[in-house]
Amino acid sequence: MLTCRKTPPGLLAAPLLVLLRAGTAAAQAPEAAAPARAGGPDTQVMLFWFLLTTLLLVLLVLLLVFVMVVTTMKPQLRQLYALPTVHDTWSGKVLGLLIGDPRLVTGEVKNELTDHDYDGIHEYDNDLPPWWKYGFAFTVVFAFGYVGYYHVARAGQLQTAEYETEMRQAALLVSTVADDPNAVTTYAALTAPADLGAGKALFVTNCAPCHGASAEGKVGPNLTDDYWLHGGDVNHVYKTIKFGVQSKGMVAWKGKLAGKQMLQVASYIRSLRGTRPANAKPPQGEVTRTL
Repeated sequence: MLTCRKTPPGLLAAPLLVLLRAGTAAAQAPEAAAPARAGGPDTQVMLFWFLLTTLLLVLLVLLLVFVMVVTTMKPQLRQLYALPTVHDTWSGKVLGLLIGDPRLVTGEVKNELTDHDYDGIHEYDNDLPPWWKYGFAFTVVFAFGYVGYYHVARAGQLQTAEYETEMRQAALLVSTVADDPNAVTTYAALTAPADLGAGKALFVTNCAPCHGASAEGKVGPNLTDDYWLHGGDVNHVYKTIKFGVQSKGMVAWKGKLAGKQMLQVASYIRSLRGTRPANAKPPQGEVTRTL
């Protein structure tokens, strides 16, 4: 006879309570993990390296299979190489290289004595290696292309012009008086999505604790309105980030962030103007409409 026992209510409530807590934690997990995505590894970069690694492994496997096939079929390849219609052709020389004949690399004639004799010194008649000949022909073709592109068509910059262009670009990120806290730079705000994305990631990591995740202002001021304590132009924001404001508790990020990183943060802050986040801190400072 089967005996049915009544399960105490406490034993049923305990598993339900565990499942309820697990469901609540699972529901809150995405919200807690969301801010960490900004500083995490780029999915596209990880995908690129995965595909590159896979391609290299496939190529390695194909190379090993090719070596095994050539090793296994070497007797048949030697017979094919011995055919007069194959032996002296370019493809035949490639085939010979696979089975141990280096003519394709060393040339046809090697250490062949000529009839020249100077005081008992004999002269060898050796072919130039084919790879050297092909390389020389390539340099001739490349030279014509280089002269035509840079000197005739003037489509590209020569070394001096390229150096001057790079120096001008570098000057945009390096102040002539980098250690003068009173100097204001003349940078243009960065607008590329990659720069703004990098600026946002740096802001969330370093600036959000004082200014809020949406720059609405906490300990520090609101950065999304038209009121600024130290100037709202991108160069004034850059200066504030770089040298800080010790009297207000704003730390200097010079030496902690690179020049481009500070400009990225300043450009991202500039892009937040007028976003009106929730719980924004009341205005502080003076109106500055030119960002």
